[in-house]
Amino acid sequence: MDAVEPVMVYCPYCGEAFETLADWSGGSQQYIEDCAVCCRPIVFHLDADARSVTIACEDE
Repeated sequence: MDAVEPVMVYCPYCGEAFETLADWSGGSQQYIEDCAVCCRPIVFHLDADARSVTIACEDE
């Protein structure tokens, strides 16, 4: 599998879908990325073992 893959997510603020890149080479991780539509900060949780991405509002 590739170390970097595109993933489709839905912003927890505005609900719009956008594509971003998940980099699995660093293992499981958490980081903040702004929504490509409304620019609000989204917390991304990458689970490298399950190859899954979950997101949450920054203030949760």
